[in-house]
Amino acid sequence: MTFPPRDSLDGYKPGMDEESFNMSVRRFLKTLGVTAQREIELGVRERLDAGDLQGDETLPARATVTVQGVEKEIVIEGDIKLS
Repeated sequence: MTFPPRDSLDGYKPGMDEESFNMSVRRFLKTLGVTAQREIELGVRERLDAGDLQGDETLPARATVTVQGVEKEIVIEGDIKLS
């Protein structure tokens, strides 16, 4: 992955600690990923137990991440295959 030079990053402040920022983002994303996976797995199991899913479906998925102070909304879409 290639990033633009620091001087071209909108909102970049020379005093910002890039390493600290990067680690904080990674920590947040790890928590997000672990939590989302657990909740998806629980929700699918509940629907399987209730008979609402057969276990061979492909479920469309969408995740939206917002960060206060950042105008851009991050949307990720994909499919979750049950078999």
